[in-house]
Amino acid sequence: MATPTKSKAESLSVESRLKSLYKLQTILSEIDRIRFVRGELPFEVRDLEDQIEGLHTRIEKYKSDIEELNRKSVAEQNHINDARRQIDIYREQIDNVRNNREYDLLTKEVEYQTLEIELAEKHINEYARGVETKTAEIEATEAELVDRNHILDEKRQELEEIVSETKQDEEKLRAEALALEPKIDERTLTAFKRIRKNARNGLGIVYIQRNACGGCFNRIPPQRQMEIKMHKKIIVCEYCGRIMIDPELAGIKPEVQAPAEKPSRAKRAASKAASARKAIDEKIADAAD
Repeated sequence: MATPTKSKAESLSVESRLKSLYKLQTILSEIDRIRFVRGELPFEVRDLEDQIEGLHTRIEKYKSDIEELNRKSVAEQNHINDARRQIDIYREQIDNVRNNREYDLLTKEVEYQTLEIELAEKHINEYARGVETKTAEIEATEAELVDRNHILDEKRQELEEIVSETKQDEEKLRAEALALEPKIDERTLTAFKRIRKNARNGLGIVYIQRNACGGCFNRIPPQRQMEIKMHKKIIVCEYCGRIMIDPELAGIKPEVQAPAEKPSRAKRAASKAASARKAIDEKIADAAD
C-alpha cells in the first residue's frame, strides 16, 4: 500500500516551522497594533449607521400612522355626512306621521344619529391631536437625524484618514503573513489560529521568559524547558495552551543572571582574623582605662 505523501510544510523541520510561526505571530501582532490605532472608530461608525437607519424607520412609521389617522378621520366624516342625511329623512317623515308610535320611533332615530355624529366628531378631534403629535415627533426625529448624520460624517472622515495612513502597511503585512502560512503545516497553523482567537492579547505562540510562559507567566519545569530547546516537537503551555519556543529561536537573547560570588576560603580567614584582632584591641583599651 502506498504511503500518503507529506506536504511541503510537514517535510520541514520542527525548528523551521516554529521560526515561521513566530514570525507570523509578530506580523499579526503588528496588524493588531494598526487596528488598535483605529480604536473604536469602526464600531462607532457602524453604531451610528444603525442608529440612522432606525431613525429613518421611525419616521416612516410616524408617517404611516398619520396616513392611518387621516384615513380614519375621512371615514368618520363620511359617517357624519350619512348620519345627517338620515336625520333629514327622519325629520321629513316626522312631518307625515300618523300616530304617536311612529313619531316616537322617528324621534329616537334622530337622537341616535345625533349621538353618532357627536361620537364621530370626538373621534375626528382625537385623530387630529394624534396627527399633531406624530408630526411633532417627525420634526424632532428629523432634527436628531441631521445631528447623527453630521457626527457620522465626522467619524467617517476621521476613520478614512487613519485607514489611508495605515492601509498600505496593513496590506503589505497581510501579504507577508499569507506568504508564511505555506511554511507551516496545516494542523499547527489551525491550532495557532484557534489559540490566537481565544487569547486576550492575540498571542498564539510565546517564548520562555524568566523560566515562565511568556503568555500566562506560569513557571515551566526545567525538564519541559529542555524539551522546548530541543525543537523536536510542538509543545504547548499546560496552563494557557499557547505554543512555546525558546528565546534564541525567537531571536531574543536570554537573560543571564550572574551567580552570586561566594567569598573564597582565604577571604573568610582574613575576615575572621580581623574580627579577632579588633576584639583584642578593644580588651586592651578597656584594661588601660
